[in-house]
Amino acid sequence: MKVILLNGSRREKGCTYTALSVVADTLKENGIDAEIVHALPDDAIVDAVAEKMKTADGLVIGSPVYWASPSGEIISFMDKLAGKAGAALTHKVGATVTSARRAGTTATLDVLNKYLSYHQMVSVASNYWPMVHGNTPEDVKKDEEGLQIMRTLGRNMAWILKCIEAGKKAGIEAPATEAKIMTNFIR
Repeated sequence: MKVILLNGSRREKGCTYTALSVVADTLKENGIDAEIVHALPDDAIVDAVAEKMKTADGLVIGSPVYWASPSGEIISFMDKLAGKAGAALTHKVGATVTSARRAGTTATLDVLNKYLSYHQMVSVASNYWPMVHGNTPEDVKKDEEGLQIMRTLGRNMAWILKCIEAGKKAGIEAPATEAKIMTNFIR
C-alpha cells in the first residue's frame, strides 16, 4: 500500500513539509509506503502524480495558510490533478493537513477537504484539526500537540487502508460510480 503526500508550499522543506514528514514516518512505521511530492503546479509534476495515483491507495494534501486559504500553488495543482486523474482519485483514502503561524487553518482545511469530497474519497480524521503551528520548521517541531495530531492522523490512515484492504480480500468492492457530467459555468 502507498500514500502520496502533496506539499503545497512554496518552500520545499518548510513547515508543511515538516508536518507531512511526521505523517509519512508514521505511515511507514505502520507498514505503508509514503512519498512526499513538492506539488508545484508544473504540468510534468502533475502528470507524474496523476500516474502515481493510478496505483496509490491514499492521498494527503498539505498546504500552508496564505490569507486564510490554501496556497495558490496547491489549488492550481489540485485543479489540474482533478482534470488529469479524477477517476484515479475516486474512492481512495484521503486526508488534509495545514500549517500556519497562527490562524486561518480551519478555512484552509475546508477548501482542501472539498477535493476529497468531490472525488468520493474516504476522509481520514485525527483527534483534532490536522494542523501545526509555527513560523519555521523548528517552531513546528516544538508544537507537541500538532505533531501528536499528525502521528494520530498517520496511524488512523494506516488503519483505514488496512481495513479497506481486508475488505477487498473478503470480496467487498467499492460502490459503483455514476458518470460525472461537468458543466462549464464560466461564460
